Amino acid sequence: MSEAPTTTSTPEKNSASARVIAISSGKGGVGKTSIVSNLAISFARQGAKVLAMDGDLGLANLDIALGLKPDLNLLDLFDETATIDEILTEGPEGITLLPGCSGRYDLANLDERDRYKLFQAVDTLENRFDLLLIDTGAGINSNAVSFAVAAQTIVMVADPDPTSLADAYAFIKVMAMECGTKKVQLIANRVAGAREGEEVYDRLSTLVNRFLGVGVEYLGYVNNDAAIARATRERVPVVVGYPSSLASQRLQSIASKILALPAGASQSAGISLFWKRLVGWKEAS
Repeated sequence: MSEAPTTTSTPEKNSASARVIAISSGKGGVGKTSIVSNLAISFARQGAKVLAMDGDLGLANLDIALGLKPDLNLLDLFDETATIDEILTEGPEGITLLPGCSGRYDLANLDERDRYKLFQAVDTLENRFDLLLIDTGAGINSNAVSFAVAAQTIVMVADPDPTSLADAYAFIKVMAMECGTKKVQLIANRVAGAREGEEVYDRLSTLVNRFLGVGVEYLGYVNNDAAIARATRERVPVVVGYPSSLASQRLQSIASKILALPAGASQSAGISLFWKRLVGWKEAS
């Protein structure tokens, strides 16, 4: 597969602010980053200008899931050797990636100076995209939680493994207790079919609603599909490599449901406000 070019041309401005969607999980290994890469392309196929951000800044791998090899990343921004526009990387089917950096402790634990530098840079992207899609880090570290709670739409990814459900509950508990989160969306991943997907939803939503007072809305499931494993080996999203597979159909359906969700009041929209909320939450925590 040929490599995509590593810079983007300046897109035309949109009249509305971008919608911010965070994809999170309580633990690693549940297929979250694969979900993000495929949703980004599915959104683009439905006409959205998508900016996908690797929110796991120090252990970034969204570029791998998208089959990209960025020449630059956020480390270059913090070192002041590149601008935000030079870092942006063109991905499959017109999406744009804001790449993190793998194996850097300092990026995983940004200080106040670098947080503001990132905020100011990304703020310049306001109105250039319809969607900011964030692949948050796994677990309940402060970066992962803060990225999630600052977004307009929080999507949790969980699979049938009891540890996945327990960690998803823990992640939602932190958001509810520390930040007052009242609603999340759920994707059941790596399930055998519709029944097992419903079981994942029922188990998690019952606990979360009873003990945390948080509503869980079910977006649907992504089945165990051999096409996903083949696409992963080929370093291509399954919706690109195997568009007729059942998993691809499920992902396209989930993308449509997310786009149909209420975007929230206009005063809560946009990349600019997202970053202000993000910085404010970290200062308060």
